[in-house]
Amino acid sequence: MDPAVLRDDMVDSLEHEAKGFVHSDGLSVAMREVPREPFVEDESLAYADRTGERFGTRVLSPSTAARLLEALAPEPGDSVLVVGAGVGYTAAVVAEIAGERNVHAVDITRRLVYEARSNLEAAGYPGVLVDCRDGADGLPEYAPYDRVLVEAAAIEPPRRLLDQLAADGRMVLPLGGASQTLAVVDGDGEVVRRHGTVAFQPMLVEGEQAGTVERNRTHREDREHARRAAERRRGWEQEWIDWDSTL
Repeated sequence: MDPAVLRDDMVDSLEHEAKGFVHSDGLSVAMREVPREPFVEDESLAYADRTGERFGTRVLSPSTAARLLEALAPEPGDSVLVVGAGVGYTAAVVAEIAGERNVHAVDITRRLVYEARSNLEAAGYPGVLVDCRDGADGLPEYAPYDRVLVEAAAIEPPRRLLDQLAADGRMVLPLGGASQTLAVVDGDGEVVRRHGTVAFQPMLVEGEQAGTVERNRTHREDREHARRAAERRRGWEQEWIDWDSTL
């Protein structure tokens, strides 16, 4: 079947009251224009509303992508940063709305950066800049941004990303740990709106990304290992007990 027809059917289902994930005309038009075939492993499932996986990252379902982008609400001409570019699909939809030269994306996994660049070029958006960076650092060279989309969960909005927002900009990210909500945050880090519950992987730091040759332990992991080791110790192993004074 003609991919354009499949895209129309996909967006029609996302607009239907049974789902209601697409509300705005701008997002509707953009998702009808952007092909999904370059971004998914199995082209026969390109327009199915299901998640996938590619090179260790989750490929968002169309409905999840729509939720993120409705909350982001990019406008034509907006400068946009996508943190956690993944395979590049959401960046492509944003580029269709805001203009590809206005969209920048980062990912901590170099293999995904190459994949996203290739996919975006195949989809017709070669002007989107994709760089290999720690997501929490953002891309300050091109700041300020009118919109920042974070496709990974954080306990609180990363300060360096907030600093890269324009005065009236907004950041959209999954906020929380085990329990997350899709939050819209202003430049002061204040949550101005929540759009229901979500479940995303936490934002990675250097050494945690998939595909590293040697995976280094991070400070976070070191603290967790130390805590677990302490809990496993028996009384005679605890250094703080003065056994001589107890005899």
